[in-house]
Amino acid sequence: MPKPLSEQVVVVVGASSGIGRAAAVRFAAGGARVVCAARNARALDAVVAEIGDRAVAVPTDIADEQQVQALARAAEERFGRIDTWVNVAGVGVVGRVEDVPAEEFDRVMRVNYLGHVHGVQAALPALRRAGGGVVIGIASVEGVRSVPWQAPYAASKFALRALYDSLRVELAQSGDPISVVTVLPAAVDTPFFEHCRYHLGFQLQPPPPVYAPELVAEAVVTAATRPRREIPVGGATAVFHLGQRLFPALTDALLSVRGLATFLSRRGEPDNGVDNLEATPDDSGRVHGSYPGHVVRRSPFTTLASFVPRPGELLTAALTRLHGREDTAARR
Repeated sequence: MPKPLSEQVVVVVGASSGIGRAAAVRFAAGGARVVCAARNARALDAVVAEIGDRAVAVPTDIADEQQVQALARAAEERFGRIDTWVNVAGVGVVGRVEDVPAEEFDRVMRVNYLGHVHGVQAALPALRRAGGGVVIGIASVEGVRSVPWQAPYAASKFALRALYDSLRVELAQSGDPISVVTVLPAAVDTPFFEHCRYHLGFQLQPPPPVYAPELVAEAVVTAATRPRREIPVGGATAVFHLGQRLFPALTDALLSVRGLATFLSRRGEPDNGVDNLEATPDDSGRVHGSYPGHVVRRSPFTTLASFVPRPGELLTAALTRLHGREDTAARR
């Protein structure tokens, strides 16, 4: 079982804004010591100032393997160990597949996918030294079903689900007491769409229903003490799951209706040319975006998914303990 939150040291990669920032604040409110990492040093300083002396800022580019390794060392040097590692950082490029340069596909995958690989590889030795813990990766409902204009982002999120599924089974086979959680948010009111690079001539906003980032942060914090295999955030994720599993061709047809995506997600503002694909914006970071409509702040569906274990999860946990005892006996 993971430690109580008040006894944990948590690393949050992507803590400068949005879900990551909300999660860092929520972890600290629960008594955890928090290592806040992201590229934007100014925003990290603002987060640490908000949290207080239970937090430390470590500017890190998750796409740089050496920086992520240095982050893990800094966390252990500062607080003695790591109990939970949260990979949140991500970037987006929006446009038709034929209009997005190959180097921008590459950049999205380097940050959104390889960045998580770097995080996992840095975290695992530290978690073993701590006697176990939790790895939490923020994927997306777009890792279940892709949508028009977001192929780079959706591809990276599909890749993340594959990464964490493989890791989860490998750790169970080796008997490591390390849980792996994949969080799948629906549309969330964060600055993400304002930070995307666009090849459409106009900006997008999250399509409704739109959920509060605090709702995702709460699921992340809960997972640090009650890990679940996957946590969908927002009832809209159930629609994506069912549509893709039962009616994938019909879903294709619905998404092919000309103008539907534009109607649901266009901001009505021209692209301002500002994005965080290569460099961070010069700001102090924000949790919330500028979505003008209703934002959903409670989700019984998410609460149920966060707290109720599935039978397969219980079986996997039992096998992990069995393999761990077998390895301990063999070493003796």
